Amino acid sequence: MIVVGGESLVDLVPSPATREPGGPLLPRWGGGPYNVAIALGRLGVPVKFLSRMSTDPFGTAMLERAQRSGVDTSLVQRGDEPTTLSVVSLDAAGAARYGFYTEGTADRLVADPGPLPADTSAVALGTLSLVLEPGASVYQQILLRESRAGRLISLDPNIRPDLIEEPDAYRARFHGWLPSVGLLKVSDEDADWLGMSHPNEWLNAGVGAIVITRGGGGLSVATGRGTVEVPAVPTEVVDTIGAGDTAHAALLARIYAHGALRAQGPATLSEDGWRDVLEFAALAASRTCARAGAEPPTAAELSAAR
Repeated sequence: MIVVGGESLVDLVPSPATREPGGPLLPRWGGGPYNVAIALGRLGVPVKFLSRMSTDPFGTAMLERAQRSGVDTSLVQRGDEPTTLSVVSLDAAGAARYGFYTEGTADRLVADPGPLPADTSAVALGTLSLVLEPGASVYQQILLRESRAGRLISLDPNIRPDLIEEPDAYRARFHGWLPSVGLLKVSDEDADWLGMSHPNEWLNAGVGAIVITRGGGGLSVATGRGTVEVPAVPTEVVDTIGAGDTAHAALLARIYAHGALRAQGPATLSEDGWRDVLEFAALAASRTCARAGAEPPTAAELSAAR
């Protein structure tokens, strides 16, 4: 079982017909951790979502969508605070930029559920939930405690600079997490912002495996055994919303298929094993890019495409 912890939110996305400032905005369900949970459920991997979701119509619709996608929502808390909103702008290539409305929203008030269920093999965390207090401290506590319990911690910081009021303090916290992280997934932009000069710097800090995504430039992984790179899968990009989250979920799903979903499991995969994992993630991300909003593919779709 993978427990995914973090926010759900509503992306307000420009209508594909115009994409002009001031034009119509369409609600799409999102949030990095929520997208990861949805993608894992659709890929047939046992997954639970840990979050606090609003009882407003947005929160209820997102909860029901998660359940339809195969996500166990027994760890979801509910509250009457509003759902977080994100206003999305898209450039000519479909790349997304985000403006967030987070004050007093439900996901920030998540409570620590205590030790996770005994069948938990991995915990996936990231994005806003590790930035916005008081929830950020709760998720940090879960990260450290579940790592000490011997579970794989998978982290995608998914940096949103506009929401990080003290960048140096956040970078210091991030470096404090590294000894507890078995799988770190970062974009090349995130790696630059976080100050990574070479993957060995973070491997030496204790990370088991570091996957770097480069959009159209493909994916690579660095472990103590060396590096593996694969190209991106060509696709007609509608937008990039949720592509990185889909890649994160697909990495975990394929590591699960290889029987390596344990604390230092990703570091033990062979070169061929990692090539298979990365190619699967590249394919899954390409399918999400070909759709509007964060709509991860199912296992059957990817099986037909391989």
